[in-house]
Amino acid sequence: MPTQRRIIVIWLPRLQSDLALRRLALDAPFAMIERQRGAERLVCLNMQAEALGLARGMGLADARALCPDLLTRPADTHRTAQAQESLRRWALRYCPWAACDGADGLALDISGAAHLLGGEDALLDDLLARLARMGFTARAGLADTRGAAWAMAHVGPGGIVPPGGARAALGPLPLAALRLPTKTLAALERLGLRHVRDLAQMPRAPLARRFGAEMLQRLDQAMGDLPEPVAPPPPAPVFAVRMSLPDPIGLLGDLHAGLTRLLERLCQHLHRSELGARRLVLDLSRVDGHSVRLEIRLARPMRDADGIAPLFDRALDGVDAGYGIDGMRLSAPETAPLPLQQVTTGGARAQDDLADLLSRLSNRLGFEHVQRLLPADSHIPEKAFTVAAAAYSDAAADWPRPRAPRPLTLFAPEPIAGSGRAVPRRFKWRGQTWQVVAATGPERITPEWWLDDPNWRSGLRDYWRVQTDRGARLWLFHTPQRDGWCVQGEFA
Repeated sequence: MPTQRRIIVIWLPRLQSDLALRRLALDAPFAMIERQRGAERLVCLNMQAEALGLARGMGLADARALCPDLLTRPADTHRTAQAQESLRRWALRYCPWAACDGADGLALDISGAAHLLGGEDALLDDLLARLARMGFTARAGLADTRGAAWAMAHVGPGGIVPPGGARAALGPLPLAALRLPTKTLAALERLGLRHVRDLAQMPRAPLARRFGAEMLQRLDQAMGDLPEPVAPPPPAPVFAVRMSLPDPIGLLGDLHAGLTRLLERLCQHLHRSELGARRLVLDLSRVDGHSVRLEIRLARPMRDADGIAPLFDRALDGVDAGYGIDGMRLSAPETAPLPLQQVTTGGARAQDDLADLLSRLSNRLGFEHVQRLLPADSHIPEKAFTVAAAAYSDAAADWPRPRAPRPLTLFAPEPIAGSGRAVPRRFKWRGQTWQVVAATGPERITPEWWLDDPNWRSGLRDYWRVQTDRGARLWLFHTPQRDGWCVQGEFA
């Protein structure tokens, strides 16, 4: 007799805020925010914020009007996804099959496993209790189908649906229990269909013609007429090669020879998967039980053994082999797609040479110290560019040209003596007296009103390009609101 399928769906309605507050003893309204449709909006709230009438999707300005003491933090979808995956692996303590359900839930197939923990009630109580101790708010539903378990966790009262009771439990629930799109739910409500039992009694052919097959598929999955397995994600491939040595080695030439053999094998695995390494780790096992780890990063995906090997030279020079090394392991924990390409004589070779140079410099100096400038969408001079790590950013194809020339050197504004709108003929700057020979301007720049920049609180500025008697060409600006002059840059 086949085992009756039993599925648990766990809903973590406050996953993002719970993650942020796990290490904070905060008893105040709190929300995670994200930029949506051109405005900052609330995406996850704690219980105190919801008790004050705040809700998901509300604009941050409206939320602060209702709750001036609201504390916020930007949403981090990557960290949330990592936490959800960690919880999925943790849930394998209860069953052999667990999968992520949406962006804030888990699905567990506990068929034939509940008796190991004293039954379904004991298993569900233990699961929810452990999540609560970890700081997560959770609701769970257990039923014969994944759809019914999802409905009990998200829409219904939660808890356990007895075997064979999915239809009876789903009948009085609203149609939102079927995981249908919002537009479909609104259209069904206009037809007077508000509960699952109302939809189940309707003729299927007209519903399929009007709303598509997805609606009937969700209904059949919830009722158990269509299978919906709990499929965990496939394991990520591991790109690693190992070599055990019959006799310990310690000479630099022997280490290079072993690394070359490992690189050739690893690059073959990467070639078959059309991937390139972005980070490589070499682990050396010494005879005395200690290990040495060497790591390099690459500015572009690579699987060329001859091009990668020289990047390990500096790291291998400083290796302490002790009484000898008897094992080597080379892995590529970070990879990126590197499809096969037609060999040409175009500009691709020059780009690769630049990336290889960045790899050598970055491994020697640090990836955070080799930087490049990228254009930014701002008319404020000091905000018209951003600084990024050269190895993890692409050079800008075309920089926007300003309406007027910009100085080669830009620094913080330095006040000089002068008043009025006319350019001062003589001024003292950096301990020297300067005579203005010619001046070009003004160019008026207005601060960005939607951003509160302390350096621009004085208001708009009128910029002038001046030629001095010492040959220097300076960039001066006048602030009408405060009637003062400053030097901010020097032209070539």
